[in-house]
Amino acid sequence: MSSLAALCQQGIPNAITTIIKNDEVDIETLRLYLPYYDAVIVGPGPGSPENPQDVGIVKDLWKLPDKDLLPIFGVCLGLQSLAIEHGATLQRLTAVKHGQISPIIHVSKDIFENVGTTSAVRYHSLHVELKQDGPIEELAWTNDAENGRVVMGVRHRSRPFWGVQYHPESICTDRGGLDVLCNFWRLSREWCSQTGRRTLSWPSELARGCKLGRLWPYACSIQSNAKNSKPITAHSVKLRRSDLSIIDICEALGVSSESSDFVLLESASQPGQFSVIGSLSPSSLRIQYRIGNTYVEVRKCGQTSHENLDPSDIWSWLADFMKNRNVINGDPEIPFWGGLVGYLSYELGVDTLKVSLKREAKKYSDRSHPDVNLVFVERSIVMDSKTGSTIVQSILPRDHCWVNTMANRLEELGPSPPTETWSSRGEPVVDLPDKTRYISQIHQAKQHLAAGDSYELCLTAQTQVSLPFSCSNKGVSSSWEHYKQLRKINPAPHSAYLRLHPSTLLTSSPERFLSYSRRPGTVCQLRPIKGTVRKRPHITRAMAEELLIGSPKEVAENLMIVDLIRHDLHGFIGQDVQVKQFCSVEEYETVWQLVSVIEGKLGDNTTPELEDQLGWEVLQRCLPPGVHSTFLVEATSHYRQEA
Repeated sequence: MSSLAALCQQGIPNAITTIIKNDEVDIETLRLYLPYYDAVIVGPGPGSPENPQDVGIVKDLWKLPDKDLLPIFGVCLGLQSLAIEHGATLQRLTAVKHGQISPIIHVSKDIFENVGTTSAVRYHSLHVELKQDGPIEELAWTNDAENGRVVMGVRHRSRPFWGVQYHPESICTDRGGLDVLCNFWRLSREWCSQTGRRTLSWPSELARGCKLGRLWPYACSIQSNAKNSKPITAHSVKLRRSDLSIIDICEALGVSSESSDFVLLESASQPGQFSVIGSLSPSSLRIQYRIGNTYVEVRKCGQTSHENLDPSDIWSWLADFMKNRNVINGDPEIPFWGGLVGYLSYELGVDTLKVSLKREAKKYSDRSHPDVNLVFVERSIVMDSKTGSTIVQSILPRDHCWVNTMANRLEELGPSPPTETWSSRGEPVVDLPDKTRYISQIHQAKQHLAAGDSYELCLTAQTQVSLPFSCSNKGVSSSWEHYKQLRKINPAPHSAYLRLHPSTLLTSSPERFLSYSRRPGTVCQLRPIKGTVRKRPHITRAMAEELLIGSPKEVAENLMIVDLIRHDLHGFIGQDVQVKQFCSVEEYETVWQLVSVIEGKLGDNTTPELEDQLGWEVLQRCLPPGVHSTFLVEATSHYRQEA
């Protein structure tokens, strides 16, 4: 609904929009507030209009008494509900249309007046068949090879109700989006003028007590209670050498010792540029949190303390923590001066959605691994692969001596001595998911897609691989040896070696999920990858583009994620969200990838304090990535100069 709200803002520049969940209020409560709104937009699902839990109060909107009547525009599930409540029948498509672009044929009048030739994005597996000579009139349709004629746009013959089956807010919907919405607004104003309906101004006492929905864009929910402390000044030295090896530096800093924590964020191939090596010590502060706990574990110098979360949550705690550690005066050419490094679990994002977690009791699903596992890096070494420069830096006070000593040490650093050779004691042991159960889950996923329960489902399952290696030098890190092998086999721009006991992560990915730049002019960027072709000698760029851009499946998957990310960003950033790149093929070391780039820019009047809090808000709201929050009723109130 946030993308629809942004489309409303584009077509009705001074609109004030409230987003209401379909199960948030009952229809009698909503009726009390409808006189203060100009129009209602019923948003998309997923779900079925025949399932009361999916549509909530939406079904009651079409039955409003004349005294409460106001213009309503339904999208996707909204159209289906409008039609079903007026005699239409609900059918399943023979072939589902999720992320598919179709030409829309229309009658060139009503909400399609002056729209012209158009195509639109569809996310549906259900459709309606209208009752002949019923109260709902067809305005638009498409002709599918698999499904035949499918209704795409309707209006009620006597009431101010309209709807479209496709998604006008999608990035790939053209004139059938904004033009149709503007026509809806024009027709709404005409209907109000003809019937004498006037939107009431909000009484101050009603506005103060109104708990109806949330104003869009949403206010930041992460509240930092910490007072701004004195900024931390970064001190850095740039080395003269340009031939240093990341492996040599890491091994000089003790990465081979399994007993110590270590963090490396590496750009092991193009188009990556910067690599960050943390120089940790026993005084480096560690942060761990497990879902369900009411406290955060903070460890330093071997001592562990528990900090109470009540009444806040882990996100507010982290915002408070970093608010007291604002770093200034670092080298503006590098992205990292110091801060938190580590991981957040997938379950942490699911927990934010208030979804109950069922952790399976498998032998390798160890509950000891925290959901938040971070270390605050104060001393670091940053390497720029494009320029060959290396910077040693610290944000500790009066730490010039360490910076200079480390810089001199690296200036004199030679190649690492050969490490102990690792030998295999046998073949790897692979514990795969149960095949029968996995196939059953695939069938269940397909049934949910066909029923309209979801647009896209990613079925995953854990696999455990045991690698039986031996080494005579006990304590030498086998995980580091595995990481070196991984980066050799699959060098990637977003690689990492994170050893934060009890967890060790080895990653090699072409995809960066999220970046959030420094102020001023903060930009939030996501770069989703959907679509991969393995590089082989005969696979040229032209062939990769044909296989990826020419594949409806690959483009549809990418498009769905792009639209979901736009929804997430529009929710808390507001209007200024742009798709800078859509479904372009990028070359990586071992693969060709289909990549899109979405950016959201904070307003110029955003305060530094709010920018810091919004950074955590962006991360929280985007986890887990690509989850569509379903808001089904949107009420739009047009701003008046005298209000």
